[in-house]
Amino acid sequence: MAKTAPRLSPEDIQRVIATAWDDLPPYGKVLREHGIGHGELVALLKRQLTPAAYKLWAARGKQAKGPASKATWPHGR
Repeated sequence: MAKTAPRLSPEDIQRVIATAWDDLPPYGKVLREHGIGHGELVALLKRQLTPAAYKLWAARGKQAKGPASKATWPHGR
């Protein structure tokens, strides 16, 4: 059975957005505080933010992860 997203009031949505903006990367803290997973958070922010604000938020999340390391072979050597 698929888990459905919790119904959020406008005040709850504002709190989720504020938490997502404060935390780098935001997914863990939003899940702990509001019970909203990664996919649900992305969908919510795409709906609620302007396209420019969403792009800025997504870029901040990517920067927080750090640069991707290039895989080496064999087995990280």
